[in-house]
Amino acid sequence: MRKQLIKNERGAALLETAITIPIILLISVGIFEFGRAYQTWQVLTNAAREGARIAVLAESSDADVSAAVTNYMNGGRLTDVQSAAVTVERNVIVNGRSSSRITINYPFSFIVLNPVVRLVDGQSGVGAAPLTMQSVALMRNEG
Repeated sequence: MRKQLIKNERGAALLETAITIPIILLISVGIFEFGRAYQTWQVLTNAAREGARIAVLAESSDADVSAAVTNYMNGGRLTDVQSAAVTVERNVIVNGRSSSRITINYPFSFIVLNPVVRLVDGQSGVGAAPLTMQSVALMRNEG
């Protein structure tokens, strides 16, 4: 009777392990994926600020601003910099003062969790469009 009880417990332990290992792996991968997403968002935020610093200078051009943003994104090791949309708006009036606004839209795809994110996002299919991260920086113009 006792030996039979031990065999049943071994099967239960195996079943518990088979259920918990995929959950632990999903949580671990999720931590890495969302960490990578947060790091990407930080690079975009800093790139927008860097572009805004250039945009507020009177002698700068939109090409200078886009080049500064692209260089910062390349330095941050973002992979799809060519697909990023950089919008430069000058002389935006905020609180009665002229400012420059830099907006970056960047396509971000999760590596492992992409199918799970697509279920939550409501898009279906393997070739679904990536998520769009957006960062905006606003600085007051000189002079």
